[in-house]
Amino acid sequence: MMEGFKKRIQQTLAACPIRVLQQQGRPRAAILVPIVEQHRQPHFLLTLRTHHVATHKGQVSFPGGMFDVADVSLGFTALRETQEELGIPPTQIEVLGQFHDYLAVTDVLVTPFVGFIEAGARLSPNPREVEKVLNVPLEFFRRTKPRSELVIWHHQPSPLYFYDYAGEVVWGLTARIIKEFLALLDE
Repeated sequence: MMEGFKKRIQQTLAACPIRVLQQQGRPRAAILVPIVEQHRQPHFLLTLRTHHVATHKGQVSFPGGMFDVADVSLGFTALRETQEELGIPPTQIEVLGQFHDYLAVTDVLVTPFVGFIEAGARLSPNPREVEKVLNVPLEFFRRTKPRSELVIWHHQPSPLYFYDYAGEVVWGLTARIIKEFLALLDE
């Protein structure tokens, strides 16, 4: 079942015209949209950030971070940051493709990569960065209509999404990426 799902993600991302934003001197970051199999169903692996991190304190997010000059690519950045935050080595992550670029509220250009975490991969969350790990079924996001607020973002009205899950709120850029990624898969 999961092999077919992974292939569908790869084919969908390969066929999708990826939205690439121009850098215009902005800093770059990359995240991993990690998918794991749990109870024979795909789940997003999300983190609740601690209050010790520099940005997005206490927020639910995907693992990721800033591009470093020593990184060979943004994909490498996403894998490096995932290992730093969750202890999952890149050898246990199958990158399925790249998704749209996003401009974060911090004025950082964020590039997501979708990856499948190998069965049996052991998590070792970095306690300085990760307060809690959440395994959220993709199906939850498919069947849950998010709350939304209209905000002005770069002089344009834009919806801000909120999903309530197990006492945590998935919102902002993380919620937008999930919503748009699943919409693409379900087309």
